[in-house]
Amino acid sequence: MIMEGRKNFGAKGVITPLPVLIIGTYDENGTPDAMNAAWGGQCGPRHIMIHLSKHRTTDNIVLKKAFTVSFADAAHAVESDYFGLVSGNKVPDKIAKAGMHVVKSEFVDAPLIVEYPLTIECKLSSFEDDGNGGIVIGEIVNLSASESVLDEKGNIDLGKVAPIIYDSTQNYYRVVREVVGNAFKDGSAIK
Repeated sequence: MIMEGRKNFGAKGVITPLPVLIIGTYDENGTPDAMNAAWGGQCGPRHIMIHLSKHRTTDNIVLKKAFTVSFADAAHAVESDYFGLVSGNKVPDKIAKAGMHVVKSEFVDAPLIVEYPLTIECKLSSFEDDGNGGIVIGEIVNLSASESVLDEKGNIDLGKVAPIIYDSTQNYYRVVREVVGNAFKDGSAIK
């Protein structure tokens, strides 16, 4: 039975928000690659999980046992979308073509894309191959942020990062900015 005023859509998964994750890797020649991925998130305090179909990126992750995950932001939505449209197999210099720049991570054998202000650096914990890619679990070894997105106390301010999320219901990117409450505090008003 459906409640009045609701519509059923069947077996369609929608988890929101879906972060727009830019996965950075190096290939066997040290060429940097970037891929846009939406099917991932944090799975504990020190691990992330991403489902990736078979790409150059998955090959690079298995090869190097390392990758970076940058959060696409509003300022780089076009470049971030490009990283999802173009294959590194066909355009090996797609990061440069997008006008982005990389430096090597100090912690893992993977590139940091300079223009993204917030990046997680990971070593591969496991890769579960499903025949067409698989599930990547990475152990977080460092989180780096541009000083431009820090508040006056030196903490990361996601409002300054302006990360974008993927709206899978309509194929839009939306921005995260507004604070609407205080975690682990506001609920205490209910007695």
